[in-house]
Amino acid sequence: MAAARPSGSWSGALCRLLLLTLAILIFASDACKNVTLYVPSKLDAEKLIGRVNLKECFTAANLIHSSDPDFQILEDGSVYTTNSILLSSEKRSFTILLSNTENQEKKKIFVFLEHQTKVLKKRQTKETVLRRAKRRWAPIPCSMLENSLGPFPLFLQQVQSDTAQNYTIYYSIRGPGVDQEPRNLFYVERDTGNLYCTRAVDREQYESFEIIAFATTPDGYTPELPLPLIIKIEDENDNYPIFTEETYTFTIFENCRVGTTVGQVCATDRDEPDTMHTRLKYSIIGQVPPSPTLFSMHPTTGVITTTSSQLDRELIDKYQLKIKVQDMDGQYFGLQTTSTCIINIDDVNDHLPTFTRTSYVASVEENTVDVEILRVTVEDKDLVNTANWRANYTILKGNENGNFKIVTDAKTNEGILCVVKPLNYEEKQQVILQIGVVNEAPFSREASSRSAMSTATVTVNVRDQDEGPECNPPIQTVRMSENAAVGTTSNGYKAYDPETRSSSGIRYKKLTDPTGWVTIDENTGSIRVFRSLDREAETIRNGIYNITVLASDQAGRTCTGTLGIILQDVNDNGPFIPKKTVIICKPTMSSAEIVAVDPDEPINGPPFDFSLESSTSDVQRMWRLNKINDTAARLSYQNDPAFGSYVVPITVRDRLGMSSVTSLDVVLCDCITENDCTHRADPRIGGGGVQLGKWAILAILLGIALLFCILFTLVCGASGISKQPKVIPDDLAQQNLIVSNTEAPGDDKVYSANGFTTQTVGASAQGVCGTMGSGVKNGGQETIEMVKGGHQTLESCRGAGHHHTLDSCKGGHTEVDNCRYTYSEWHSFTQPRLGEKVYLCNQDENHKHAQDYVLTYNYEGRGSVAGSVGCCSERQEEDGLEFLDNLEPKFRTLAEACMKR
Repeated sequence: MAAARPSGSWSGALCRLLLLTLAILIFASDACKNVTLYVPSKLDAEKLIGRVNLKECFTAANLIHSSDPDFQILEDGSVYTTNSILLSSEKRSFTILLSNTENQEKKKIFVFLEHQTKVLKKRQTKETVLRRAKRRWAPIPCSMLENSLGPFPLFLQQVQSDTAQNYTIYYSIRGPGVDQEPRNLFYVERDTGNLYCTRAVDREQYESFEIIAFATTPDGYTPELPLPLIIKIEDENDNYPIFTEETYTFTIFENCRVGTTVGQVCATDRDEPDTMHTRLKYSIIGQVPPSPTLFSMHPTTGVITTTSSQLDRELIDKYQLKIKVQDMDGQYFGLQTTSTCIINIDDVNDHLPTFTRTSYVASVEENTVDVEILRVTVEDKDLVNTANWRANYTILKGNENGNFKIVTDAKTNEGILCVVKPLNYEEKQQVILQIGVVNEAPFSREASSRSAMSTATVTVNVRDQDEGPECNPPIQTVRMSENAAVGTTSNGYKAYDPETRSSSGIRYKKLTDPTGWVTIDENTGSIRVFRSLDREAETIRNGIYNITVLASDQAGRTCTGTLGIILQDVNDNGPFIPKKTVIICKPTMSSAEIVAVDPDEPINGPPFDFSLESSTSDVQRMWRLNKINDTAARLSYQNDPAFGSYVVPITVRDRLGMSSVTSLDVVLCDCITENDCTHRADPRIGGGGVQLGKWAILAILLGIALLFCILFTLVCGASGISKQPKVIPDDLAQQNLIVSNTEAPGDDKVYSANGFTTQTVGASAQGVCGTMGSGVKNGGQETIEMVKGGHQTLESCRGAGHHHTLDSCKGGHTEVDNCRYTYSEWHSFTQPRLGEKVYLCNQDENHKHAQDYVLTYNYEGRGSVAGSVGCCSERQEEDGLEFLDNLEPKFRTLAEACMKR
């Protein structure tokens, strides 16, 4: 049937594919993140396959659900299988649903499962090889008794390798007890693999040793993997149990019930835990006084309890017990230790404190505070200066306004009645109080069934007083708009005379005004705006601006009150983003969350509207904003921008349209966490900027000044040298004489320096005389050229603003330019030197004529700046070959061939 309708099947498959893609996009758009877990193709039930970080998506999730019943997700993100699963395809996915039942917020995480057959096969192959290699060793479980008597060395076991059948195997060991502390305790025979111990071992010091055995061939080949050998030290009952304290002291109240816990003793044993050597048993072996027996001890826990309720502190206030602990579960051959336990019997409050009188009378003047008006006394038969004797007084009735307080005199145990809040004669002229007394310790229920509190009555008479104005209530409020104009007036603080209940004749004065925003009218107490009010100022708390007002009457008596100005909010602040720098680690995240705040009230604040500032098209092309909630949005990059720092302007508007633009510095960084990026300076690895302090800038300026000083010194030195008289160098005459224009070689000739006629002295391109040569017309047949045997220059031949050269001229014609030195000076300087050089150059080491001294050649034009290569050339330096850069065309081919070689 599929072959009969190919087009229909194809279109149906395409529709299903599109629907699946659409569904994935819909779910993925709501997903927090995607996680891929690599698992084998077959999964067993209740198997851990991976862990997902749930906190990254939802920190307050209290309900975690999996869309696939084959998988279960725990609170820590661990993913377990609930059934055995066989993955038939390369991928399988399910969704983790995170929700909060309180705020109905939900998040999703998509989990994809993939299995890689090759990786699994490699892992299985590696495990198989390791298992096969491990089977080739044959260690025997090894142990030895602590404090062994030997004989030493004591044989423990033999380490063997199957490869000994094919190779000569040498055995060796390393680890604690061999080459680590305690050293030289174990050793192995190289050829046999026999393992020995050299001395006794204390298990309490070393419970076991884990050493590593090696098998190698004589040439260093290792056919076996290193083998761990564990040598366990068997315990011996060689340690006595020891009580944690030499003497135990406990306290218990008298008349306590049977079975009341007195205390617990404890002992320790250094032998091996969970063995008979450390199984301890406790017991009481003596009591003073011996009768009656009032205590027992649990044999396992060491808890001491009472066996009688007849403990009476008035008869015996202390008992002493002798206790014992024994290991081997208390068997007769076990090791034992004894200790002492002292039990103090504490007093119980079985006597009530009682007032010496049932009624008292006292008086106090109104508006008086912190004064003592009465002392009351009690009797108590309990032990003096104990919690059972010390009294606690309480006002039971009549102190609903909190005007009185009663405390205990620590020395006399009397009750002191004080006034802590002023009384008002106009309101109440007499106050009747009921006071009670109890001990600090609770009353013993077994002592008596009568009332546990003694009571008395105190009558307090209030005396009248001529008083000043009253500021009541002490805190008053008024409402004003924060954009109220300067000069706006409002009701202020009002005080009144308690005698007349009127505010006339009362003057007002401002005591404190943190920012000086208002003034106060002296007669009426009304306030007037002096400066602009700002609800968002730092001095404002909860939108209330507090000032302190002093009210006074004509007699100078005063009271103080607080006026709270409730500033009604106005939408005068646009929302902004407080975090100006945003770091996005591209390898791990594609977006960043930005949060805006609005200093105004919530009614003028969120929900916020986030948008990109559209001044530049690059911002719209590279960035995208998605709203998260009323106060936050997610900034994402798009089109894969390069690493670096970008400025992204974002406009945030509140619900009433008030907006502000915040320019965010967004850093795209190649990092894992933001801290990795902030500590580095390269945009690719971080956008951390480096700021120079004032000392660093000062050091840079001083360095620049020092460089300028050095440069100035060098320039001055160079100029000073240039002003010194020029002296013709001694090596000026180190020249060669070359005879040209001769077709055939002639006889060796010696030319006198007197035969030279030098016409021109010039400077090189550097401003000094360059290569020097002289052309002399000699009968029209031969030209003698004087070529400098090096790159030496005649600095003395610098003309006044001209460059001169000393060249040979065809036809014997030469031009003489102005030069600092005249021809006669130069001639007198060079004549003796050239003569000496010509004579020396005419001979070799054996004082014979040199073959390359003066040779005749055909005339080939003007002299070469390269100089001579004969025996008379004395090149003092290797540089000065600048002429090679400007060769004539006929020499370039030769130069290129030489360079290739």
